[in-house]
Amino acid sequence: MTPRLRDCLLAASLAVTAAAMAQTPAETVPGGTLDSLLTLARERNPEFGAMRHEALAANERVLPAGALMDPRLKVELQDITKGGEQGATVLPSDVGATAYTLTQDLPWSGKRALKRDIATLEADGAQGRARQTWSELAARIKAVFAQRYLIQGSQRLVGESLDLMLQLEKVLQVRYATGLTAQQDITRIHVEHTAMRGELVALANEWRQTQTRLNLLLGRPANAALAVPEGLRAVPAPSQLEFAALSDRLRSANPQLFVESARVRSAEKSRDLAYKSRYPDFTLGVSAMQRQSAVKEWGLMLELNLPIRDGALQSQERESEAMLAAARARQEAAANQALADLADNLNALEAARQTEHLVVYSLLPQTDLTWRAALAGYENGKGDFAALLDAQRQIRQARLNQLKAQVDAQMRLADIERLIGEDL
Repeated sequence: MTPRLRDCLLAASLAVTAAAMAQTPAETVPGGTLDSLLTLARERNPEFGAMRHEALAANERVLPAGALMDPRLKVELQDITKGGEQGATVLPSDVGATAYTLTQDLPWSGKRALKRDIATLEADGAQGRARQTWSELAARIKAVFAQRYLIQGSQRLVGESLDLMLQLEKVLQVRYATGLTAQQDITRIHVEHTAMRGELVALANEWRQTQTRLNLLLGRPANAALAVPEGLRAVPAPSQLEFAALSDRLRSANPQLFVESARVRSAEKSRDLAYKSRYPDFTLGVSAMQRQSAVKEWGLMLELNLPIRDGALQSQERESEAMLAAARARQEAAANQALADLADNLNALEAARQTEHLVVYSLLPQTDLTWRAALAGYENGKGDFAALLDAQRQIRQARLNQLKAQVDAQMRLADIERLIGEDL
C-alpha cells in the first residue's frame, strides 16, 4: 500500500502542475497584462476624461483673461422735438443734435499681465489635477491587477491541495477497507476538502468583485470579460529604490505638489493684483456731434475711477496675503505627507522582499521536510493522519505567504509610482 500511496500523491501533483503550466491562447480581451489595462483606462475612464476636458477649458481661459474689455458705443439723440416745433422723432438728421461716443476701458499698467498670469497658473493647476487623477487611477488599476493575481494564485493553491486530498481519500478508503486506517481519518479528510471547497467559493466571489471594480476603472460594463493576469511586473532592484533619489523625483514630478506649487504662484500673482488695485483704471473716449446731416464737432474724454474706499482696499490686500500664506502652508504639508508616504512604502516594499526571501529559502524547505517526515511516518504506521494534514496545510500556507509577499510588493510599488508621478 505504501508505493500506491506515494504514486497517487505524485500523480496528482504532476497533473496539477501540468494544468497550471498549460499555456492559454493569445488573449482576445484586456486584463492579461497591466499595460493593456492602463492603455484602455487612459482612453475610456470617464473621470480622467473629465479632468482632461477641464484642463483644456482652463487653457482656453488664458487669452480672454488678459484681453481688453470690448469697446462701447453710445448714441445720444438730443432735443428730439426741436423745442416743441415738431413731434418726437428718432432720425438723427431731424433732431436737434446727435452725439456719438466711442469709449474703451484701459486698466492700470500691469493688471492685464497679472490676470493673464493667474489664468495661466490656473490652467497649469488643471493640468496637474488631470495628471494627479491619472496617477491615482493607474495606482488603483495596478492594485486591482495584483489582487486578481493573488486570487488566481490562491485558487490554484487550493485546487492543488483539493486534488491531493481527493487522491488521498481514495487511498484512505482502500486502507480503511483493509483495517489499516481509522474512520476518524476518513472524517478528517472529508472536513478538509469541504473547507477547501468553501475557500474556492469565497475566492470566486472575490474574483467577481475585482472584475467589477476593474471594469469600473476601465469605463466598461461591470460584467465585461477580463483575461486572467499573466504575471506580475518585476520589482526594481534596491539600488533603484533609494529614498534620497526618489524624494528628488517626487519633489519635481509629484502631481499634487505640482498643483500646490501652481496655487502658490497664483496666490502670489493675486496678491500683486490686489496691490495694483490702489491705482486707478481709465476710460478713453472720442465723441462726434451731428447736427442735421453734418458732423462738425469732435471731443475727447478721459475718465478714471478713484480707489478711495475706506478700508476696503486694505482688507483685500490682507486677504490676498492670508491666501498666499495658506497656499504655502498647504504646499509644505503636502510635501511632508508625500515624503512620509514614500518612506513608509519603501520600508514596506523592502519588508515584502525580505519576507519572500525567507519563505523561499527557509520556510518552504522546512515545510517540505515536515511533509516528507509526516508522510513517511504515516506510511510506516507510526504517524498520525492529523499530522499529515497539518503538514500539507503548512506547505500551502507557506506558498500563499510567498504569493502575498509578491503582491504586497506590487501594491507598494504602485503607491511609490503614484507618489513620484511616473513609473520606475
